[in-house]
Amino acid sequence: MDSNIRKSLIALAFGTLGLGVAEFVMMGILPNVASSLGITIPVAGHLISAYALGVCFGAIMLLMLRKYPMKNSLLFLVTIMVIGNGIAVISPSYTVMLLARFISGLPHGAYFGVASIVASKIAQEGKESEAVAIMISGMTVANLFGVPLGTFISGILSWRLIFLFIVLWDILTIFLIKKYVPYVDPLPDTGFLGQFKFLKNLAPWLILGATMMGNGGAFCWYSYVTPMFTEVSGFAPEIITALMVLAGLGMVIGNMIGGKLSSFFYPGKVGALFQGFMAITLLGIFFLSPYKWAAVLLMCIVTLCLFAVSAPQQFLIIKFAPGGEMLGAAGIQIAFNLGNAIGAYLGGLPITYGIGVRYSALIASGITVLGFILFSLFTYLYQPNKKTLLK
Repeated sequence: MDSNIRKSLIALAFGTLGLGVAEFVMMGILPNVASSLGITIPVAGHLISAYALGVCFGAIMLLMLRKYPMKNSLLFLVTIMVIGNGIAVISPSYTVMLLARFISGLPHGAYFGVASIVASKIAQEGKESEAVAIMISGMTVANLFGVPLGTFISGILSWRLIFLFIVLWDILTIFLIKKYVPYVDPLPDTGFLGQFKFLKNLAPWLILGATMMGNGGAFCWYSYVTPMFTEVSGFAPEIITALMVLAGLGMVIGNMIGGKLSSFFYPGKVGALFQGFMAITLLGIFFLSPYKWAAVLLMCIVTLCLFAVSAPQQFLIIKFAPGGEMLGAAGIQIAFNLGNAIGAYLGGLPITYGIGVRYSALIASGITVLGFILFSLFTYLYQPNKKTLLK
């Protein structure tokens, strides 16, 4: 890959890393934030929901950004990241923090939407999926290093320092995008309604549905991985952070594998393969979680599969959303977050009713099977050499 292209993609990845830390670090620092703001942990959990709500509403911004050069759009979105996380640093109350989280979530889906298109346009022919994977890699690195480090800093110093770090990181991202990301023309203006026209076809719905079900299945179990490790597998609470680093490593490896394989095989097949494998692995967790070695190994396989489908999903939705590429790419992030919310709710039911945390993995496997079916149906209908392939 050309060095200038790689520098551009790394600059884009700096943005996804900032988004990744901002989104996921809250899960590890909830007790400290709750104590600082004088609220309960369940109430503090709404700060996670506020971010997800911002992601969904933020897609609306793409309807306005479509007419502008993509580099300018990226700079605008990262500026919003700086503002949202900056408010979090100085937030004096729960209400202000809730607003900060909502604002921080607004550019999330939009950034992925614009950055995915930029990555695919500047990539060499046949390397589009690999380029998108490099752009997404910031999110996986955030889970590998950023979230555990942020949780650690929150415990010994202050949770506000984490958001200050994100602000400084996003400012650096603005500089890198200005310096290394080339000018990319705006997409053809199809009008307001024209951006939604791609939704009349079945293909994007299959991709979005597979994304929501696949991520929903993963987070149905992963949202409760800590109690599973401590109550079922018998790990000491002190070692959970180290195990989360291993989970993050699985995400990094999975993202690289998914992007690379999609350069050689049809991305739909790659996505279906890894979602099917994830469903089997989640079923294995249900039966084998009492064994420490198996629980850790299977966790890493699930997180690997989860991010192995990220690049194929982003690449395919751009291809099958003519006239609404930005909206489609942002829709993947909306589906991702909706899947997280639904999965976390369903995964909590066995715990609420006293059945046991292991059953979260069983439910997760069933949800992921639905994602596998949708991805497989998409591949059957739309893979190359099929007559129904979208022109």
